[in-house]
Order: sequence, then structure tokens, then C-alpha cells
Amino acid sequence: MARFNFSLLAVLFLLTFTIAVAANNKSPPPPSPPLPSYSPPPPPTTKHSPPPPSPSPPPPTYNPPPPPMTIYSPPPPSPSLPPPTYNPPPPPTTKHSPPPPSPSPPPPPPKAPKKVKCSQDKKVNPHCGGAEDVCPARCPDSCILDCKACKPVCVCDKPGACGDPRFIGGDGNTFYFHGRKDRDFCILSDPDLHINAHFIGKRGSSMTRDFTWIQAIAILFGEHRLYVGARKTATWDEETDHFDISFDGENIHLPEGTGAKWRSLYVPELTISRTKATNGVMIEFSGRFKIISNAVPITEEESRVHKYGLAKGDCLAHLDLAFTFETLTSDVHGVVGQTYRPDYVNRFDVKAKMPVMGGANNFSSSGIFATDCVVSRFGHLEKTVELISNLADIKCPSGMDGPGVVCKK
Repeated sequence: MARFNFSLLAVLFLLTFTIAVAANNKSPPPPSPPLPSYSPPPPPTTKHSPPPPSPSPPPPTYNPPPPPMTIYSPPPPSPSLPPPTYNPPPPPTTKHSPPPPSPSPPPPPPKAPKKVKCSQDKKVNPHCGGAEDVCPARCPDSCILDCKACKPVCVCDKPGACGDPRFIGGDGNTFYFHGRKDRDFCILSDPDLHINAHFIGKRGSSMTRDFTWIQAIAILFGEHRLYVGARKTATWDEETDHFDISFDGENIHLPEGTGAKWRSLYVPELTISRTKATNGVMIEFSGRFKIISNAVPITEEESRVHKYGLAKGDCLAHLDLAFTFETLTSDVHGVVGQTYRPDYVNRFDVKAKMPVMGGANNFSSSGIFATDCVVSRFGHLEKTVELISNLADIKCPSGMDGPGVVCKK
């Protein structure tokens, strides 16, 4: 191919040269110079021509690179939560004008006072035997009919003990003796008569002492032992009897009903009779003593007023007591017994709202039938002194008068 090109160029050169010579021959041509001697051309050098450029490719169009691929890995599972509880939305509050206040319900009618009856019959007491009357308004559930005065008398107006024990002594003065809960204390001790009381109680939230009540009494005379107590009960029912009574270890079944009576086969002078259909009895030892006992609860209203903190399951059933003694010695002692002594001096401030007798350790006993209190007189004979009890609004030589007063002679 290179050789062909070279020959073609030589031919073209000669042709061009010939034409040029012909043109110059119009004038007499000069003498022709001698033809040069032919010398063959040198062999062509082989020049490697670069190949024709290939057509330029079209300029590349700019395609942005694709965004990097993000491989999605799911997040680690979160700890399982409890299924949500469905709380329904509160109902829309609709403002209503308050209705006019309804009239207050009428208060419940007052309880009819209980009727009481003289336990003596007409043969024994022609003046009052079998007579009936109703309890005073201030003690509609806890009174007796005093056969001597033939009038109803509140049990808690007589010498004895009621409530968180409020005592009335043989001299007619009121005082408090709190003792301790779940302990026993001698109430009266004489050579042939001893009375202990078992205290139950509850500690008030703002109190430094126990609220206490007498739950049971034990009466010892000679070789005999009489127990009278209020059974623990959750809910009080006045129609149900709540007494536990035993004599020399044997339970006594006293039929319900006012006037029902039990008499001891071994001590005929000892009788127990009901002063009302349930929860009221009178223990009588002819010529010696008479004790009236009512079983009562602590009501919710009492608990609210006095802040007792009454718990469910125990209404703190206890005894209200009234004492009458016909014969005691001049050396008698005990919480109440000492107030019958001829030499007893009342050191309380009788004008105080709540005069309290101390010295609980002197009256503490090791058990309900124990006679080991410090001031015990049981089993020691002394000269006796007779006491006369008259509760019919009498006036004593000492100047003390009114219900519950015992005059001494």
C-alpha cells in the first residue's frame, strides 16, 4: 500500500511538470537542457502512519451514581411489655344544677324504756311485791326496781362499777379505777367474802393507758366459787343472752324470761334470778349481799364519742355492776371494799371531772379466783360491823345524800 502511494505521487508530479513545460513553450523554448540521467529513487522509507482516527465516541452522558443501598436490619426486639389494660375514658361530665336538698329523714323513734318488776312476791312484800315500772330515761336499758323503795333505779347510780370502770363507793362518791387489761383485781376482800374482777381493754391511739372494762367477776365465800361473765361476741343482739355463769365449776343454765330463778342445792341461801328476759341477773346471798349484773356492749356511738377505736369482731361485751352488802367487817378492803370501812377517808377531789384511784399493784391478783392481792383479808376473822343500805334518796348524817349512797351505823 505504501509503495502504491509513492508511485501515484511520482506520476502526479510528472504530469504537473509536463503541463507547466507546455505552457512555457509558447515562446521559443530555450534549448533543452540535457536530460538528467535517471537515477532510481531511493527505496521508500516505511513510515507507519497512525491509523486513521476512529470516530470519536459521543461524550458520555452523566448519570449520577445510584444511592448507596442501605441494608435494613430490623431493630433488636424490645422486651415484651404487658398487654395494655383498657381504661375506658371517663364519662363526659355533665354539669347539672344540684337538685334541691331532700328533707332530712325523721329521726328514729326513741326506744321504749324497758319494764322492770319487783322480784319479791306479795307475801314477802305486800307493799311492792310483783309491782312493775319502766326504766328512767337516762338508763332505758339498765335499771332495776328497788323493792324497798318500790321505784326504778339505774344500775349505775348504785354503789358498784360501770363502763370504763366508773365506781361508786360505799360512801356515795364516784371515782375511776382503770387497772390494766387482761388482769385481775380484788374489788372487795373480807374474811369470808372475796370478789375479784377480770378487766378487758383496748389501748387508744392517743392514750398512755388502756381503756378498760370489767368482763367478769368471781365471788368466793366459804369454800364456794361463783363465776359471772359476759361472753366475747362480734355483734351484739339484745335478744340473745350473753352470760356465762358457773358455780363450783359447773355451768348454770338459767331459763330466759324475767323472773326466771336458779337456787343452789348445796347453798339454799344463794339464788340467781333474771331481772329482764336476757342479759340481766341478780345474784343474792340471803343476809349477806346482793349483786346486780347487766351484760352490755360498747356501741359504735360510744366508740365514736370516746374514741375507743372499736374493732370489728369484738364489741367488748362487759358487765355493769351494782352492789348491796348487808354484813361486812370493819377491816374490809379492796377497790370498793375499803369505802365501806368506818375509818375510810375519801382523799379524792370530789369536784374533779375524773378522780382516779391509783395503787393498782395493791389490788392485783394472780387469777380470777386467787385471793393473793396485797390487801386480801379472805380467811382472817375480825370483828364484824353491820351496814345498812338504803338507796331511796336518803340523807346520811355525814351530809351526803342522793341515789347510790350507803349509810353506816
